[in-house]
Amino acid sequence: MIVLFTDFGLRGPYVGQMKAVLLDAAPEVPLVDLMHDAPAFDARSSAYLLAALVDAFPAGTVFLGVVDPGVGSAERRPVMLRAGEYWFVGPDNGLFEVVARRQAAAEWREILWRPPKLSASFHGRDLFAPVAAALARGEMPDSSRLARQATADWPEDLAQIVYIDDFGNATTGLRASRLPADARLRLGEQAVSRARTFSDVPPGQGFWYSNANGLAEIAVNQGHAARLLGLSLRQPVGVA
Repeated sequence: MIVLFTDFGLRGPYVGQMKAVLLDAAPEVPLVDLMHDAPAFDARSSAYLLAALVDAFPAGTVFLGVVDPGVGSAERRPVMLRAGEYWFVGPDNGLFEVVARRQAAAEWREILWRPPKLSASFHGRDLFAPVAAALARGEMPDSSRLARQATADWPEDLAQIVYIDDFGNATTGLRASRLPADARLRLGEQAVSRARTFSDVPPGQGFWYSNANGLAEIAVNQGHAARLLGLSLRQPVGVA
């Protein structure tokens, strides 16, 4: 299957145009809309979020990731990454950095193939979608191997909020399994304790828990945590 992870949102033609290319080039391959509300213009936050989501998919999945504020610039290369049992296609701007660290046998390749017509601002449709479709068909697009170094200043886990869903729950870039069982997450002058799930605390109480994808998530039972606790994207999170 081909899995889409973008910051496009669902308004406008962008997701539809990209999916049309994929369906034309690989009509037998299922498409999954994983996220189209990844943190906008923020490859770093998106990288920690994406890395927590990939293990739910079967071997051979091709992830088409587009969080690409540098689209069309000479500094940003188009890449394919083979990490574990998966392929990732998108910009070389850090979006796949955490995946490469956590999945075995990472191999980076610069995409050399170009379509007959390549817009300056929509590589998701014109470049990345055809490459992802080719990989899903078992073909190797024209590319060259990269000797790429890790982004040294990025931590193993990101102590900040990387996503806020429609319920107001705030996902952090911290893996819950790496936190002490009695850890409290500090958000400015306030802190929340750990609970197993929503019903373990009274309605209206804030807490944090290990979400279904293994990340520490801040929530309020039957309430909107972002509003009630004053949370925002990229807000630092302390561990006490």
